[in-house]
Amino acid sequence: MGAARGLGFETVVASYDADDRTLPDRVRQEAGEVLVVDTNDEEALFRAVASAHGVAPFAGVLAGFEFYVPVAARLAARLGLRGLPADTVECVRDKAVMRAATAAAGLRVPRFAEVTAEAELAQAAARVGFPCVLKPVDSAGSVHVSRADDVGQLLAAYRELAADGRPDMGRRTDGRALVEEYLDGPELSVEGCVDADGRIVVVAVTHKVLGPEPSFVEIGHVVRADLPPATARAVEDYVREVVAALRVTVGPFHCELRLVADEPVLIELAARLGGDRIPDLVEAATGVRLPELAVAAFTGLAVEALPTRAPRAKYAGIRFLTAPGESGRRTVEGMDRIAALPGVLESELTFDADAPLPGDQDYRSRVGHVLYTADSYQDALDLGRRITLGVTFVLPVA
Repeated sequence: MGAARGLGFETVVASYDADDRTLPDRVRQEAGEVLVVDTNDEEALFRAVASAHGVAPFAGVLAGFEFYVPVAARLAARLGLRGLPADTVECVRDKAVMRAATAAAGLRVPRFAEVTAEAELAQAAARVGFPCVLKPVDSAGSVHVSRADDVGQLLAAYRELAADGRPDMGRRTDGRALVEEYLDGPELSVEGCVDADGRIVVVAVTHKVLGPEPSFVEIGHVVRADLPPATARAVEDYVREVVAALRVTVGPFHCELRLVADEPVLIELAARLGGDRIPDLVEAATGVRLPELAVAAFTGLAVEALPTRAPRAKYAGIRFLTAPGESGRRTVEGMDRIAALPGVLESELTFDADAPLPGDQDYRSRVGHVLYTADSYQDALDLGRRITLGVTFVLPVA
């Protein structure tokens, strides 16, 4: 919202504003207006948005979270505004459709099979092979993404997925999942935007730091990834082709992939800004504000009209703190020392000391973060490791 305001726009936020969809205080304070409506009820959302649009016409519609990218596209179409193609936008949310569309364009994707029930797992695994990865078709944040080395592990992972009744933005998984090829190689994400003129602009490549398998929790990122020039070109060319294949015709994208023998292979593409503070890392390391690019794309502003900034540092990174373990009150040691390290810009803990600490299965396991800059790629990796090792969660002896 700060980006929109900086470009001369007022912002209106539509939100359910309750339960796991309660607006953060920061968003509430920055919003020019809040429309309280059930954002999972598309017709109610459209009526609220159309009413506000009739009073003060909107210049663009942007999704605030992954799940609402298709809804935002359909709202924009109904209001006559710029947006992703409403008839194909589901392919950037439904991972099975995404895989099929990318493969149909002649691009490499993991071998995959869609399942909707336990009885389909064995056949899917026979098609894909082991090791494989199980993931929900339409979730986010590494929720229930798990490696399986045999049928028993695959069955256990699917049962856990199917039995999980916890809501995520008011939604629950429906049992649809992919069983897909395990890709052995480093993981990256590519941050960029399709501008108002349809040009695909790649801004940065992010190195991703993952926690231990069988889960795939992202515990850190470094911008910019250190790639040989030929590999960097291959990654950027591949991502541009994926963007075109999925008909991302306007707006930001966050494309996750793995390098398998230096060949990029799609994990997934989100037609939104990357999460995990990646836009902040990109701005620090490149000077480019991805949120401004996104606002400009959806409102028709030319990229050339955006303000330019110098990078703050050569590299920027973030490390997320996790502390799986028993229930009980815990204290934290080492945060003061970490906050004082050269290059550290921000450090924060976000857990209740009296609540049980989460496991390490997905993004919900994070209990804090440290954001920092560095002068070299290796320095960024080393500082990230130092941060991880320097913070200790202590459970007092009763």
